[in-house]
Amino acid sequence: MPQRFSIRSRLAAVIAAGFVGAATLVWAAPADDFREAQKLYGQGKVQPALEKVEAFLKAQPRDPQGRFLKGILLTELKRAPEAIQMFTGLTEDFPELPEPYNNLAVLYAQQGNYDKAKAALELAIHTHPSYATAHENLGDVYAQLASRAYDRALQLDKNNTTAQSKLALVKELFSSSRSGGQRPEASRAAASARAEAAKAAPPPATTAAAEPARVAVKPETKAPAPAAKAPEPAKTTPAPAKAEPAKAAPAAASVTPAANDEKARITAAIEAWARAWSAKDVKSYLAAYAPEFDPPGKMSRAAWEKQRTERIEAPKSISVDVKVSSIEVSGNEATAVIRQAYRSDTLKSDNTKTLKLLRSGDRWLITQERVGG
Repeated sequence: MPQRFSIRSRLAAVIAAGFVGAATLVWAAPADDFREAQKLYGQGKVQPALEKVEAFLKAQPRDPQGRFLKGILLTELKRAPEAIQMFTGLTEDFPELPEPYNNLAVLYAQQGNYDKAKAALELAIHTHPSYATAHENLGDVYAQLASRAYDRALQLDKNNTTAQSKLALVKELFSSSRSGGQRPEASRAAASARAEAAKAAPPPATTAAAEPARVAVKPETKAPAPAAKAPEPAKTTPAPAKAEPAKAAPAAASVTPAANDEKARITAAIEAWARAWSAKDVKSYLAAYAPEFDPPGKMSRAAWEKQRTERIEAPKSISVDVKVSSIEVSGNEATAVIRQAYRSDTLKSDNTKTLKLLRSGDRWLITQERVGG
């Protein structure tokens, strides 16, 4: 039988580090209880930390960082069903964040439910394709599924030498990954991370929840670097007046304005989308998306529209500022990279997004939206 396997979870990563590769989240309300919960967790006092974060969540029940930390604490206390419920709620309310999906995968894998772990990790990667931890964990899940399949093959055919060799390779892989003497839930890396968390105590305006991942991996302590600004399109240098091939110049000149016109229309469409969002104009906001739009997380279009309507109507005020970094046009399709600053009375985030757009008549409509450049 294959050995027991679990995705190692970096539960003691520095809470002040911030979500890796995700939006930098900031809350506006006083967060004394949250800061105290962080401090207690850094000291290894999990139950008192849970009591403090629950007190914080009574005043801020939708706060993503408080809910995320509560999920971490519930996991450490071996209250897996409650932790799964907490992280599932986060994926429903904040589907753009990949970390809750990763944490669900950790919990599912610890229960031996690798199919659910695989699905959760695939959603994390769909939300944030550059999320390295999810890619690594997904590789581990595939390896465990392979181990089970090889073991089943040997049960059906004990003389299958190929399956025997492959199973031995997978077992050797997992054996070597645990040879450093670290325990799944209490490694030296975890202990040092707790010490770092105890010393950090950052002000609430810049504090963010940590990301459980893999104990065997060094904890992340740096916030995501801001996205590099895309280079400005190269300017076309006009041909000298005395050059012979002057007759070709009008044809070349006629292409550039057309391309620039399309980019201007795309920029205007994106800005109109942001204005509708800021104005809480749900009808105009949803109209910016094409019928072919691919909702995140394998949601239906109707469920996605219902969710977006609720999230736009719930806050008292919303402000969305966008800056277009680059636009690439290919026929009736375009890709735009933008920097988005979202502000409301309940949530603040700054992130880079990639929008796929499709020309429909004289309009450009969004067909895909994902976090990351």
